[in-house]
Amino acid sequence: MKKKLSILAVLAATSVILSSGTAVAAAPVAPKVLAKGLLTPLHVSAGYDGSVLVSEEFAGRLVRIARNGARSTVYENAAWDVAGSDRQRGTIYFAVSQGAGPMDPRPLAGRIRSIGADGKHRTFGDLAALEKKENADGKTQYGFRNLPATCAAKLPKDVPVAYKGDVDSHPYGIEVSGRTVYVADAGANSIVSVDVKSGSTKTVAVLPPQPHRITAEQAAALKMPSCIVGHTYRFEPVPTDVTVGPDGWLYVSLLPGGPEDPALGARGSVYKVNPHTGKVKLFADHVMSPTGIETDDDGNVYVASLFGKGVLRISDDDGKQRVLLPAKLAADVDLRGDTLYATVNALPEPMKAPDGRVVSMALTGHRDD
Repeated sequence: MKKKLSILAVLAATSVILSSGTAVAAAPVAPKVLAKGLLTPLHVSAGYDGSVLVSEEFAGRLVRIARNGARSTVYENAAWDVAGSDRQRGTIYFAVSQGAGPMDPRPLAGRIRSIGADGKHRTFGDLAALEKKENADGKTQYGFRNLPATCAAKLPKDVPVAYKGDVDSHPYGIEVSGRTVYVADAGANSIVSVDVKSGSTKTVAVLPPQPHRITAEQAAALKMPSCIVGHTYRFEPVPTDVTVGPDGWLYVSLLPGGPEDPALGARGSVYKVNPHTGKVKLFADHVMSPTGIETDDDGNVYVASLFGKGVLRISDDDGKQRVLLPAKLAADVDLRGDTLYATVNALPEPMKAPDGRVVSMALTGHRDD
């Protein structure tokens, strides 16, 4: 139940179970397919020129898809995981990482890379060093509280009864605002800021634990002892993406640590973070596996629900969720003007060639419930 593997390993493992059996309703208006045949397109960012940047994360590759569908490789290094990207004034920014989880023998490392309009590459912002120095959630208690010893003894060996946050870093989603790159560090369970000029890093906020009361049905589904029924497990918060809303707050999509599939229900959430004070507020809960996030000018939130029904729209007025773009394995979402972009089919099915896709859809007529 503890988040022991990188988010990539967890998602890949879960996809074996869900990717071939997740059914969705047909969209009222079919989205336009901009690219297909992609390997794990877990992140997308759109530009004003009509092009999109897509991270094929498992391949360590960032690709650009032009308005006419032409595809070109912006960056490729199989030794690194290439995560979220963003653009500002002709410069491309993206996160790279390695050594996420005990199954990965590489040393823990994570940085921001940029490619200027002149083609010059730069690496800055040592995220792993910040986590090693601070261990952002090192004082946070996870797991059960006051679980009887007789029950604790019945738990599987890989399920810790109680523990505190350990040193881990896995930059996943980013947002560039002014001279700051905001990073959703899925390993550190925190939001980090990186100064574009100096490269200095700072923990903006640590996300709160995600408590869940275990039911009899869930204990059985997880093959856990029945004595845990009725007890609450405090799961780790796993931030997957971050964006700046029209109110100046950071909006963060959050997976609950542990099972990321529907076994325990829709436990994901969206939080707001004040970038100046680090104050954290819940915006929406009961969101199914949110892995990408964007906001519009009215404060409505768009979430890619990876193991849910597609891209969701969460109203700023009443928090109501509705499926805006039905899709299977929607990993990320972005807006540019009145066009929504998303990556779908993002995890390959077992024994099949990868067919991740980038799609777009006009929002005209879709924003109001």
